[in-house]
Amino acid sequence: MSDDTTITVFDAVRALAFIGDLSMGQPTDHSLRTAWLAGRIAAQAGCDMPQVEAAQHAALLRWSGCTANAQEFADFLEDDVLGRQALLAAPAPRMREPHRGAALPDAVLSMASIHCEIAGDIASTLGLSGDTEAALRAVFEAYDGSGIPGLLRGADVPLATYVVALASDLEIFGRLYGIGQALALVRGRADGLYPAALVDAVLPHVPAWAQELDAPVAPWTDAAGQPASMHRRMGLELVADVIDLKLPWMTGYSRRVARLARDCGARLGLDEAACHRTYKAGLIHGIGRASVPNAIWNAPEPLPAASLERVRLVPYWTSRAAGQIDGLAAEAEIASFAFERRDGSGHFRGRSGASMPLEGQVVAAAQQWLSHCTRRPWRSALTQAQAIERMTLDAEAARFDREVIEALVACVMPGSPPRPVAAAQGDAALSQRELEVLRCISQGDNTKEVARALGISPSTVRTHVERVFQKLGCTTRAAATLKAATRGLI
Repeated sequence: MSDDTTITVFDAVRALAFIGDLSMGQPTDHSLRTAWLAGRIAAQAGCDMPQVEAAQHAALLRWSGCTANAQEFADFLEDDVLGRQALLAAPAPRMREPHRGAALPDAVLSMASIHCEIAGDIASTLGLSGDTEAALRAVFEAYDGSGIPGLLRGADVPLATYVVALASDLEIFGRLYGIGQALALVRGRADGLYPAALVDAVLPHVPAWAQELDAPVAPWTDAAGQPASMHRRMGLELVADVIDLKLPWMTGYSRRVARLARDCGARLGLDEAACHRTYKAGLIHGIGRASVPNAIWNAPEPLPAASLERVRLVPYWTSRAAGQIDGLAAEAEIASFAFERRDGSGHFRGRSGASMPLEGQVVAAAQQWLSHCTRRPWRSALTQAQAIERMTLDAEAARFDREVIEALVACVMPGSPPRPVAAAQGDAALSQRELEVLRCISQGDNTKEVARALGISPSTVRTHVERVFQKLGCTTRAAATLKAATRGLI
């Protein structure tokens, strides 16, 4: 087993697909099933192998921008998870009719822009094909011009966009309404959402594909048939950064948990391989957060019982990821202990004492420390002294192992030698003031809040934001945050 902290692109894509499915309120194999169907549709339509692969990869990453616009979606529909689920399940969710020419609400255009920019940037970062990236940047466009933002129509829309939209509709409608109704609904969208010629070419084959898709042995999970580009290795930090985009106040949170867990493990005497595992587990410990709407995360504690139950399932979904992503199985299992406590008061298993693996205890302690030290919309961050007091009390109450807490406190105390952090990448050449503005907006601060925090005028803030966007090559706060995080700028 490799003891480095990288994963294959294929495992990264599957992790992002899992997160996207949770964000959309879908079964966690929705994107995998859609990708399999997309491959069949593209092949039946006469596409060559690179086009088939582009459609499959775009299907896996179609919802990878969902964490980035979760707060905007929550502001628009209150429950960003169930709201998206309802939109996908609706038989005719047309955002606008082309002949009416009605303008879309600015909020809808903004959400689509954020989503597409993030998904396209992710594909670029992963080194996927230009066709895949183009499809993701136009993922909401439609054949008749009624898509979002509605700048493309007909042959100007990437073919993979149509293939993925058709595959997704067939997967969702077939699962919810049965294959017969799914075929009727798809025919009703022909020459609207996607070209009728594509629909006509594939519908006769759909019943047989549906049977194959629902076979006891799933046909979409084998990595062996993936192209060489999907077997390259990359840093897992990208997945962590995408997880954290869901909540602006959590920018960089998973990276900080991972570094602290690694350092704490080293102080406890864990070997290098174990420290790598705790680091990777820290990066993905929040993978299940996508299943919980932002309104709950932003609400003050104590939470009502129904909301608390959804929060308690976060580590369950992280554990579920271990069963679907082969290259992260061990790390996801460790990460699923991030909210357990040694006295059995944690979740989701309620494990206690020696039944918690040491690596899991380390991640849990690191996560709790960072939770104390991170501001929330409803409370300020604790000071270091306050956080140490809380963690010490938890150790005395047997919620954490005393040795683990002592090692953690030693890591965070002033004067502790810092472990090396990856050097910043790229040559964005941001000024110190631009970096300060970037850090503020990455945490969700608006223009007035940034101005107040930095003692500058709102117009100056806007000027700095424009320059940051220009230097990073992006147009949204979420995209700037993701690019800055991957380059080590924040």
